[in-house]
Amino acid sequence: MHAPYDTEQQPVVLDRRTGPHGEVVLRRHGGLLQIIANGTFLMDTSDGRSERLLVDAARDALGPLDDRPAPSVLIGGLGVGFSLAHAAADPRWGRITVVEREAAIVDWHRTGPLAPYTAEAFADPRTRIVEADLVAHLHAPAPAGHPGYDALCLDIDNGPDWTVTEDNDSLYSPAGLAACAARLHPGGVLAVWSARPSAGFEKALRNAGFDAVRTEEVAVARGVPDVVHLGIRAA
Repeated sequence: MHAPYDTEQQPVVLDRRTGPHGEVVLRRHGGLLQIIANGTFLMDTSDGRSERLLVDAARDALGPLDDRPAPSVLIGGLGVGFSLAHAAADPRWGRITVVEREAAIVDWHRTGPLAPYTAEAFADPRTRIVEADLVAHLHAPAPAGHPGYDALCLDIDNGPDWTVTEDNDSLYSPAGLAACAARLHPGGVLAVWSARPSAGFEKALRNAGFDAVRTEEVAVARGVPDVVHLGIRAA
């Protein structure tokens, strides 16, 4: 989810789908691929720095990994695949689960124009793709015997204060944050991408019982920086 590109070329729609959550479009604009949902620009293939920071900041917040099993991560939102590809390129991660509600986006990665960005990650035996609504997935009781996660890396909106659909608002509510905490191991990390800082969301994380709440910025050429909000589930 980045600021749009600077090019005089007109965008070309490669695919357009309508599903339960509205319209999702994949288009090419110059050398970039872009995802548009219900008319809102979500992300493109221009950079990926903030998506990589999302994954690395969550891993680093877990502390030293030398004397423990490889940590598991749930990535909420497949997007253009930067977060997944970065996690899969890091041998320190163990189980990698991606939850994506738009079947079209999964298709674009499996056999479409986005495949070059994630082909190796999709083939990685650690990777599991779950086609489901992230909010519903987290609110649902975990299956019996499910081991939970060491990290949740969530990137399904332009931030807690700028959601793609109204249904996503509940993810950042007290009940939604409680559902996130319930899927994390004690000491596990919740990392949430945002196009702008949110002091209100930091407060919500603390009120939900998360420790060591902080915000890491991603430098941008101009304007407000992207950020990653972080909190640790209390032991």
